[in-house]
Amino acid sequence: MNTETTTSGSRGLLQAEPLLFDAGSPARTGVDLPKPKGESRLGGLERKAPLNLPGLSEPETLRHYVRLSQKNYAIDLGLFPLGSCTMKHNPRLNERMARLEGFADLHPLQPTSTTQGALEVIRQVGHWLLTLTGMHTAALTPKAGAHGEFCGMLAIRAALAARGELDQRKRVLTPTSAHGTNPATAAAAGFHVEEVAGTSRGRVDLSDFRSKLGADVAGVMITNPNTCGLFEPDIKAIADLIHEAGGYFYCDGANFNAILGKTRPGDLGVDAMHINLHKTFSTPHGGGGPGAGPVVFSEALAPFAPAPFLAIDRDGALALQEETEAGTVGRLCAFHGQMGMFVRALAYMLSHGSDGLRQVAEDAVLNANYLLARLREHYHAPFGDGPCMHEALLDDSTLKARGIETIDVAKMLLDEGYHPMTTYFPLVVHGAMLIEPTETESRAEVDRFADTLIAIAERAKGNDTAAFKAAPQLTPVRRLDETRAARNPRLRWREAQRPE
Repeated sequence: MNTETTTSGSRGLLQAEPLLFDAGSPARTGVDLPKPKGESRLGGLERKAPLNLPGLSEPETLRHYVRLSQKNYAIDLGLFPLGSCTMKHNPRLNERMARLEGFADLHPLQPTSTTQGALEVIRQVGHWLLTLTGMHTAALTPKAGAHGEFCGMLAIRAALAARGELDQRKRVLTPTSAHGTNPATAAAAGFHVEEVAGTSRGRVDLSDFRSKLGADVAGVMITNPNTCGLFEPDIKAIADLIHEAGGYFYCDGANFNAILGKTRPGDLGVDAMHINLHKTFSTPHGGGGPGAGPVVFSEALAPFAPAPFLAIDRDGALALQEETEAGTVGRLCAFHGQMGMFVRALAYMLSHGSDGLRQVAEDAVLNANYLLARLREHYHAPFGDGPCMHEALLDDSTLKARGIETIDVAKMLLDEGYHPMTTYFPLVVHGAMLIEPTETESRAEVDRFADTLIAIAERAKGNDTAAFKAAPQLTPVRRLDETRAARNPRLRWREAQRPE
């Protein structure tokens, strides 16, 4: 491993870069400004002390941020193997469409007579979502997956209230393999959460589910395909049982990209489901937003969808109807969702067509199963007795005897130029390594990543434990004490830290 140091601090084409405060100095500035003439117009609000901000020229400032960007891993650099996140390539055509005038500069307070094109985009996105899911009504206002979950659970709450059963039905069942947001959302909506056991094959234990049904159950929240990357074969039976018990079926649609164009959740008995546009369709993922988590409803929950509703006015124009029917959850946010996300999603849908969207799911599942087939001889696959869906799940049980854990494999991947896979999740698998190659990676890229993980496994067999514990060696910083960093973060630069 090359540990050679350089005079400049740079390594090859990767430029060294200090903090902005260390690179600049408050004593100088990159801009010459003349002293203001005449009387001040600030009314006595002039700053009395210096800002103590670093001064840099324009080239220095530009280079600082470009060099920082080179330290970030990105989907534009290589395969991003995070499981349960679907970090895939987003076509640049869709980004260009979202920047068209009339979409990018749309103001939420414009008269609807000037936003007919935007409303038509919203209408078409809703139409595609309903066609693909087999559901009755679509609500596009939720801003993210968790927001969509909350919307769906509020609709279930409103439906129970309309039936006069809200005080009676307070329990929501969630499996052990559920996304962490599922029980949190149910609790936030005022329900009590009860866990349903899983089987040794990573699916919902139907007998345990059946035993926990009763007149006090409001509904069930299930992710399908689930967080272990597996399809729930008893999903229709679960839906029938919850309906017979008088409850509703909420399906977490975060993994809809695995069944897109192949299975319609509405046909399986789902009453409400959110769809992460950034996972199944084309929108940016991460960075704190903007996001979109539309929710589709069955006919039973359609009357309780959030306002505003897209409707046709008396003149035949599209309009946002603000009035709400009795029992609806009302408004979830100030305006009607995130326009840029809708444009990107519609561009993705139209460019793929129905056959192309079906191929999205087929390629995502193919890539994950190919990766699982290549890696199951080198890592333990806890549910490796059959095919997976869109993500492959491994664990570190075959490495533990050598003192090597999942975290060490992840750190070695950093030295190999990859962002690590999702680690220690789902929680039902100890030492989990969850990998989702997505549909946008070629076989050559999947092979390159698989070769790297196989080489790491072979190195672990050589009892090179010290190297694993020292990794990463080639990153800008070495292995961090992540627990200490989370509990005692240093987020503020102080003058005392300036080197002599």
